Order: sequence, then C-alpha cells, then structure tokens
Amino acid sequence: MRGADPRVVLGLHRSRHERRLLTGALDLGVTALDTSTNYLGFRSHQVLARTAGDLLPKFRVSTKVGYFPGRNGGEHCLDPVRLHAAVEQAAEGLGREPDLVFLHNPEHSLRDTAPHGRDMLARACSALDDAAAKGLCAAWGVASWDPSPLLDLVDPTTPRPSVLMVRAGLLVGAGALDAADALVRAWDLGDRGVWGMSPFGGNADAPVWTRTDPRVFLRDSSRFSRVQAAFRVAYRLPRVGSVAVGTDDPAHLGELVDALTGEVEERTVHEYRGLLRDRSRGQPA
Repeated sequence: MRGADPRVVLGLHRSRHERRLLTGALDLGVTALDTSTNYLGFRSHQVLARTAGDLLPKFRVSTKVGYFPGRNGGEHCLDPVRLHAAVEQAAEGLGREPDLVFLHNPEHSLRDTAPHGRDMLARACSALDDAAAKGLCAAWGVASWDPSPLLDLVDPTTPRPSVLMVRAGLLVGAGALDAADALVRAWDLGDRGVWGMSPFGGNADAPVWTRTDPRVFLRDSSRFSRVQAAFRVAYRLPRVGSVAVGTDDPAHLGELVDALTGEVEERTVHEYRGLLRDRSRGQPA
C-alpha cells in the first residue's frame, strides 16, 4: 500500500460504487472520496454504507447538497432549511459525519435572481456554516461548475468556505478559469483550499485526447502518456491543490497517481492561458 496522497480525490460521479474500487484506491494511497446526495439516483450514501461501510472510516469523505429528488429526476434548491436537513440526512445515510460538505452548483438557482441573489447565496452558505458548527460535518465548501455568476454575489459578509471546487483542465475555457481565480481571491483561499474536478471533461477516452498531445506542458514528457499529462496539467488550470477524478478502474486510477511525479512547465501554461484569453476576445492566436 502506498502512502496517502491528498492530491487525488476519487470522485464517484457516474461510478458503480464497487467495493473493489475503494480497496484499490486505498492501496494506491488515495484516501479522499467525493460523492453527492444526487449521485447514483440519490442512493450514493446508502450504497456506500451498505457495500463499504467498514472502509469509509479510512477515507476523508466529501459530499454535496443542493439537488433534491423531484420531477424529471431532481430539482435544485438553496432553501436553508432544506440544505441543513440534507446535511443531516447525508450523515445518516453514510453512517458517519462527512468530513466536508459542498454547496452543489449554487449558480443553478442563482441565475436571474437579481436583486436577491446575494442574499440567497449568503443564506445558503450560512446554512452549511451552521451545520458544520453543530458537528454535522467537519467543514463545508462550494462546488461550482460555472463560478462566473457567483463573482458579483460574494462580499465580505458572505460566509467563507473551507474549500472551493471548480472545473479544471485543458477543456476549461478562459472565462471559467479567470472566474475561478477571482473567486479564490475573493474568499482568500490558498492552493490547498481549491479542488479541481472533471479534468477530462467527463471522458478520458474522448477523441480529443488522441488528437492533442498534453505532454507539451511537462518538462519530462517522455515518461508519461497523453492522459497522464492531461491529468497533471489540470492542477495548473486553474491552480488547485487536489483534483477529483472519476473512474471504475483501479489501474486507471493508478496511472493518474503516477502522473503526479511529472513536472509542469509553468511558462507553457502561462502562454496557453494567454492564448485562451485572446481567443475568447476574438483576437488572432
């Protein structure tokens, strides 16, 4: 068994929640596990407790609240009472208090809510802050697929999360990257307080990873595959301390853990972000 490495978080979105995956992750030193109330058809917590309840104490478990069962599979809601109850239910379903609970995609309910959006976000964050204070979870954070709508809603009175989770990697556009950086500054979070997610845009086998060669971002590129390089550079787009990545294959997870030894060429990343900004402004590359 390898030593624990908190830079890789095993994400369970689209996962089958198999026990062999969790034991394989532990063998690789991956001891952070990320799920959500709405994963696996709103059954993730119960399935985890049933199939691997004895393993969960070995993980730092994070989950998310904000989506609730409803018509067409689910609905999003930032009502503080419902969010607080969801944290309670998460602890009950898992059989233990989560180490971290994220407010899940708050922008989903905050679009077109002016002039009430700022108050809605503050009250939702306060609900999770209160849950943590009561011991229902050890800490709380915000997971945002698109952080841009949040920028104008955060002020010094907004409760400060411990962790911000945002999309990371080569498929993230300039606007989302810049918005993530701005939100990190607004909440004064260091690298360890920022997680990346979806480093392959949802599919490490997508054709894009055979048409491009992310190894140009690494100093020692010959040692790694294209997928490994794409995963490694995700830690710099934007700058994050950990990346949540989903897989049902322990061997694939092992390849990604091995990629952490790669050294990123920071100048190339800087130039790449400049090209992204130029493209978003309609300027020639």
